[in-house]
This record gives sequence, C-alpha cells and structure tokens, in this order.
Amino acid sequence: MSGPDYPALLADLRAEEDALDRVVADLDPTAWASATPAAGWDIRDSVAHLAGSEDLARTALHDPAAFLARRDEVLAAPDGDALLGQGRGMPAPAVLAWWRAARADLAADLARLGPRDRIGWFAGPMSATSFATARLMETWAHGQDVRDALDRPPEVSARLRHIADLGVRTRPFSYRVRGLEPPPGEVRVELAGPDGAQWTWGPSEVPDRVRGPALDFCLVVTQRRHPADEALVTTGPRAAEWIDLAQAFAGPPTGQRAPTR
Repeated sequence: MSGPDYPALLADLRAEEDALDRVVADLDPTAWASATPAAGWDIRDSVAHLAGSEDLARTALHDPAAFLARRDEVLAAPDGDALLGQGRGMPAPAVLAWWRAARADLAADLARLGPRDRIGWFAGPMSATSFATARLMETWAHGQDVRDALDRPPEVSARLRHIADLGVRTRPFSYRVRGLEPPPGEVRVELAGPDGAQWTWGPSEVPDRVRGPALDFCLVVTQRRHPADEALVTTGPRAAEWIDLAQAFAGPPTGQRAPTR
C-alpha cells in the first residue's frame, strides 16, 4: 500500500481525537472513574496517558535532550505511572482540558513539519508521518479501553487503515522488542475494510497469510483483544507466530490480554 498524504493523515488524527472527545466530553465523575480493561487504569487514566504522551511528544520536538531523560523515567516506571501521576492528582474536567490543550499544541507542531522530518521517540527517531500514525493508533487504542469501560462499540472508520498499516510495519519490532530475530520471509495480510474494500500488504505469492476484518486485526495488533477472540485466520507458522506477538506500539514488550472465549 502506498503511504498516506501527510495533511490528510493529520486530518485523520484530529478526527480520531475528536471521536474520543465526543465519548468523554459529558461523562459524570462516576463514569470517569470506570475501570478499563487495562489493569489498574480507569477512564481518567486513559485520557491522562494520552495528554502526557502529547506533552512528551512536544518535548521530543522542542528539547530532544530533555525528552531522552524523560523517556528513561517513563520506561523505568511501573505500568506507565510516570505519565499517569499528574493526571491522578487532577479532577476529570482538568484532565480533559489538559488533553485538549496538549493535542492542539502537538497538532500545530506536526503541521509545521514535513512528512519526512525526524522526531525522536521510544523506539528511536521516526518520520513525522510515522509519528502521526502512531499518535492516531494510540488515541484509537486507549479510546477502545474507554469504550470498553462504558460498554460502547469500537470506533470504526476508514482511519483503521492507518492502524492496520502500522501493525504490518511493526512486525519486525514485535520480535526485536522481545530480544528475538524476525524470521526470514514475508507475511501476506488481507483485510476487509469497513466499507468492504480489501486492504492488502505483502506479495500475493507468499504462503504465510493473515486474513480477516480490519477491525479485528487492529484490535489484536494494539493488544486490545486476544487473537482467539477475533475472526483472524492465519496460514503458515510465520503468520501464526507473529499474530501471537504482535505489538504496534512502542515501549517494553507486553502480552496479549486473556481470551474471553
């Protein structure tokens, strides 16, 4: 698949943020305290994590040395507490205001960059295009936790294509973050988009394949659902092994959530 148009990608990032904002904008204090599937996190934590990440991203853009020091603090803290601490001392409306301001500031910064400009991040420098895609993925993934806490359906749109593409491109990372070398050979990915269009990656002739709905693939590569709970079909050992390890987000290795079936 060809890469996205950068301004269109930034518009999709804003749309994903707006979609989550509509979910949380009118929550009462009790709802903000609802537990999410992320152990020990409530809805306020999920939004605070996004806000803290946006602030950290701006630090990476404006003060790379300070970002590296802050990154090490975040990686050393258990369960993301280094990003959650500030939010846990704030009332929910203040957390929401923090996230809105932080994401607006980052959006302005990203709009001033070119698509190939480099930004330091947890797994190393990324292009602005990859960075914006990762922010969209993080927003959608933590938004899924919020929706699960509220018993609401996933956000489904053509924006899933960005997340699926990132999921495919991070296949080598899913191994290396665990100290493993990715096996040689490619995996073909064939997904049904929300509008019925087929999204594909990889040569058509390779035997190892992943097939299924784009939503299911995105839920698995962001580790919001166990592969056994989704309608993904894998063919070949490379595909099956990868889907068990898939991790589209930076940071230390984490495991799939327990299956519910």
